[in-house]
Amino acid sequence: MSYAISRRVLRSRVTAVGGAALGLFALSACEKPTPLVTATVNSESVTTEAACYDDGKTLPTGEAKKCLGEKAGTTVRVGAGDKLRLGVEPDTAESGWLLVVDGRPALPDPIHKTYYTFNGDAFFQQQSAGGGGKAKKTAQVSVVQTEGKDFKGVWHLDLKKSG
Repeated sequence: MSYAISRRVLRSRVTAVGGAALGLFALSACEKPTPLVTATVNSESVTTEAACYDDGKTLPTGEAKKCLGEKAGTTVRVGAGDKLRLGVEPDTAESGWLLVVDGRPALPDPIHKTYYTFNGDAFFQQQSAGGGGKAKKTAQVSVVQTEGKDFKGVWHLDLKKSG
């Protein structure tokens, strides 16, 4: 009788060890998720993963430029008078991040805060050669993690004017 019990105990221990080994293998195969950027307008928030990111390493210049030209996969609706709040993860804020709107830098210096509030209407102003402005209905906003002159990550959002 003791032989049957010890055999059952041995089988359950082998199963537990095998399951643990399989679990560790599965965890080692997982990729570390990229940092997120969160956009909030009123009470609605959306998050987007990086279009280009290499675990905090500097992106080659050609790859960074190509990445800036990619289209956004996440859309945020912004109404007249709404505030757009952009949030980044602490590591992104520590190195600094730039805001790029339709391929052009929107601010002269990197932001070192985890979140920043923008007037949503400002993204839909389009300056013409004559100095007058004409309202746009969409804008692509990119958050670019920088460190000095190096790009470390790029996130994209499409803004659509509502109302």
